[in-house]
Amino acid sequence: MQNIRSVSLNSIIEFLEKNGEKPYRANQISDWLWKYRVSSFDKMKNLSLNLQEILSKNFFIDAAKITTQQFSDDNTIKVAFTLFDNQAVEGVLIPSDKRVTACISSQVGCALGCKFCATGQFGFSRNLSAGEIYDQAFLLAELSQKQYDLPLTNIVFMGMGEPLLNYENVILAINWITSQKGMGFSTKRITISTAGIPDKIEQLAKDNIKVNLALSLHTAIPTVRQELLPVANKYTLERIAQALKFYTSTLKKEVTFEYLLLKGINDSLNDAKALINYCSHVASKVNVIEYNPVTNLPFEKSTPENTALFLKTLFAKNLNVKLRQSRGKDIDAACGQLANKERNT
Repeated sequence: MQNIRSVSLNSIIEFLEKNGEKPYRANQISDWLWKYRVSSFDKMKNLSLNLQEILSKNFFIDAAKITTQQFSDDNTIKVAFTLFDNQAVEGVLIPSDKRVTACISSQVGCALGCKFCATGQFGFSRNLSAGEIYDQAFLLAELSQKQYDLPLTNIVFMGMGEPLLNYENVILAINWITSQKGMGFSTKRITISTAGIPDKIEQLAKDNIKVNLALSLHTAIPTVRQELLPVANKYTLERIAQALKFYTSTLKKEVTFEYLLLKGINDSLNDAKALINYCSHVASKVNVIEYNPVTNLPFEKSTPENTALFLKTLFAKNLNVKLRQSRGKDIDAACGQLANKERNT
């Protein structure tokens, strides 16, 4: 059986014609799958019972569902999504004033093994399908309306996995999220976060994917980055900068550097100067992030004094810098803490 949300509209039309059905039924099926996100064919009420049965015998719907919810003291919500094969990923809803951001996953686990990240400690299982990625956004949008009485305003691919190593499915999901036949979401409100896969960064530009791009930089010193992010042994900072220059010049967009401050590792004055130098080559802004503790990992949050000096040094060079406050730490929903803990303990 085929996953129907991974089948092109033309292929569905061909299937319908072979089974004596009118081609226009394909658009009806598409609406049910994406705009209304039904999880079974018998919910497609404007299709005949015979067609519903034919579809159910030849296809399945890779629907994800929310199985657990955890509520933080700061109103952040962490959810576990169970997938069609009983694997799971996590997502987070983060409210702020009149904005609500959904943090969603692109893979079950992650192959990159970043030393400070809980997800990386569990390894990689598989890529998510476009439908499973879409479902996270759709279901979190519903949950936002229900819990906060606010529409979802932003989507960030900052959950489990490296989005650019699941490029085709992530882009297909974004196409449906932004389509009027899907969620009708603005590309300006979507951010892809990557550890730095240069050829895929360039592919975003070539494919004219005008979402926002964030690079998990964390240090501009090559030897330190190779220790923290094993992927840096394959892709140098110089190669990543080359890709970012192509991206920013082609799409006329800036990139955001994510910088996680770790005590005694990347929070010195020299680290700040290295970051300033790296930023000077690319149209960019910087998000400085507080470290969130992860069980069994040796890292610590930078001291208030070092954090203040680091930020002061960046501000002195007129960089566009924000200190990002962590949300949902009490439920392990903050940056770097997603690890399907409920399913792995």
